[in-house]
Amino acid sequence: MSAHTQSLQELIDAFSMLPGIGRKSATRLAFYLVRQPAETSVKLATAITSARTRIRFCEVCQNLCETSPCDRCAKPVKDEHQLCVVESPQDLVAIESTHEFHGRFHVLHGAISPLDGISPSDLKIRELIMRLSDSKFTEVILATNPSIEGEATAAYLKRLIEPLGIKVTRIASGLPMGAQLEYADKATLGRSLLDRREI
Repeated sequence: MSAHTQSLQELIDAFSMLPGIGRKSATRLAFYLVRQPAETSVKLATAITSARTRIRFCEVCQNLCETSPCDRCAKPVKDEHQLCVVESPQDLVAIESTHEFHGRFHVLHGAISPLDGISPSDLKIRELIMRLSDSKFTEVILATNPSIEGEATAAYLKRLIEPLGIKVTRIASGLPMGAQLEYADKATLGRSLLDRREI
């Protein structure tokens, strides 16, 4: 038997479905929300409904947008010949914030992960290959995460893209700036040796 009313329990369960929100955090959020004025709940519900109704995939880069093509695809960029492939919209924002990349983006919306039931057909890979087939891109930069899933996705994409005659590169991974070698884990240190470059 639950210690909460049915509606409060349903609210806790709903918050628990969000990534990074455990049962305790979900319970805190639920209790906070029911103690607020009714307008707060209405505002939150309206924002969620509005986002779900208005946000869609850009027909070009597959990023989230409200109008398609998105603002990024509609405006000119310094290097129209480079395409950076990322796993998520958050990764796109992270790379864009460096001000080091001046080309186009493509968002996959995930990485290949058989254990999680995510296959290539679940990602925006078909759209990527169609985009590359009749394009002026000369380089595709694979900026998937340095995880087992990210590496598998990068290897899979490389096999698909190379026959198109487009150069395929991978972002480097290894030690972050300011790191100390003695504290680095073996995998990161090993990767930094493999991805070394001439100076």
